Amino acid sequence: MDNKSNGTLLNAYCDSMGGTLADIVSVLKKKEFENTFDAFYILPSIFNSDLDRGFSLISYDLNESLASEEDIEELKKLNIRLMMDFVLNHISVLSPQFQDILKNGDDSKYRDFFIDWNRFWEGCGEMTEEGYIKPDEKYLSKMFFRKDGLPILMVRFPDGREVPYWNTFYQAVRYPEVDPYELVRDLGLQYAAAADICSAFNAAGRDPEKLVFGRWEKYKDQVLDYIRSRRTYLGQMDLNIKSDLVWDYYRETLARLASYGTSIVRLDAFAYAPKEPGERNFLNDPGTWDLLEKVAGIAHTHNLTVLPEIHASYEEKIYETLAEKGYMVYDFFLPGLLIDAFERKNGTYLKQWMDEITEKKIRTVNMLGCHDGIPLLDLKGLLPEESIQNLIRVTVDRGGYVKDLHGAKNVYYQVNATYYSALGESDQRMLMARALQMFMPGRPQVWYLDLFAGKNDYEGMRRAGEGGHKEINRTNLTKEQIEEALKKNVVQKQLEMLRMRNTCPVFSEDAEITSELNGSEMHIVWKNAYGTAELTADFEKETYSIDLNIND
Repeated sequence: MDNKSNGTLLNAYCDSMGGTLADIVSVLKKKEFENTFDAFYILPSIFNSDLDRGFSLISYDLNESLASEEDIEELKKLNIRLMMDFVLNHISVLSPQFQDILKNGDDSKYRDFFIDWNRFWEGCGEMTEEGYIKPDEKYLSKMFFRKDGLPILMVRFPDGREVPYWNTFYQAVRYPEVDPYELVRDLGLQYAAAADICSAFNAAGRDPEKLVFGRWEKYKDQVLDYIRSRRTYLGQMDLNIKSDLVWDYYRETLARLASYGTSIVRLDAFAYAPKEPGERNFLNDPGTWDLLEKVAGIAHTHNLTVLPEIHASYEEKIYETLAEKGYMVYDFFLPGLLIDAFERKNGTYLKQWMDEITEKKIRTVNMLGCHDGIPLLDLKGLLPEESIQNLIRVTVDRGGYVKDLHGAKNVYYQVNATYYSALGESDQRMLMARALQMFMPGRPQVWYLDLFAGKNDYEGMRRAGEGGHKEINRTNLTKEQIEEALKKNVVQKQLEMLRMRNTCPVFSEDAEITSELNGSEMHIVWKNAYGTAELTADFEKETYSIDLNIND
């Protein structure tokens, strides 16, 4: 029996607890953290990345400003295993592959490493004046979009052509400021004309589409071509999984992750990667499962376990499909179910979900908070619609922030808040929620800020600017803040529970798990050859007790 296969997972960025991975190692070496964590899910800012707090990968080289291989070795000495991300759908525009396309255009070996939109949709729509194919409505009506408009980034090739590439997530096009001396030197303009044009361009927010040439109209084509040739990009470009080079990249990446000592690989955004005309192009069937099986097969050769990350509503039963195919499943239902149980003062729906996990033997990784937010879309079909709306209202009333998918107000996705704030900043609720998580089937993943009872970080949101709502739950704690937090009862008691969950032999995959509900009181028992562990939690009184009976 491997008790550790059910052990606890710390979840944080490299700079979440002190500023670097070395600082986190120093925290984990403290006596208070002894035997509290079996593994550490390090978010991808540990790698060379530029956007999205690590999820826009340039390469899987370690980010030398935050981490080193020596830090990773120190984690291993603490018997802490690693979980790391593999982003399947996209990589950064700053990746060597995409930069090669910008430099070499059609002659680039990576020409089809990414998805040429027009080649993909050839014969399936009409060419627009802007140079991209607009798919016919019969295709568009089936597609799932993460943002407004078509998921395209127009990419300028060295010969001046504009080529559309598939871009599901973030993008930005930027034009550097133009200096009159550059227009004189490179285009042969007279200085007075160059100065006027540059002044107009910079006054127009460096947007060539808004540039008014006035009396210098004769230079328009020449200057616009020059400006456009100098533009730069930000964003995450979708990979073409029909390219052999992409599969070479997948193999190299999995080998690289294994070389760091990774045990579990979290597959991020994998459901967006398979694409076909006429499909939804998110969770395509069977394309999604074919991709997953092939990637898992490669991972297996490196002794890596894969954890597919996917948000889908309960009623779609995607979690069940994953489980039936033999994969671990992220329990995105638990965070909302716990808040709901506190609000309705009974655990009816929580027990319903727990019974399903145990009866169907679904292997889960569960959590309270995480780097993204508290999932709500996932609860559809498990909780009544009015209960979901009540969860949104309650969490927002407590300072949370709702982010809807591309402005569609009828599509709830997640609420951004710390879990502590979502519970009304009650120490007792936080501890009771943690106790319930410890007694849920599966492997508990612990967001560092939950552990330290972190509150909503509105200043962090403000600093991040537009689109920075997730920073409400991503406060980077200083060493001093951690030291102060360790003095708090709510932190100390959580650490005690984590140590119990991580070391008590009753919490193993072979344990029998039963639960009972009596009014507002929920009783959960784990039992195996080593003894029993019992939790009694009362949602009305907001009290809980834990009883361990370990055989001699």
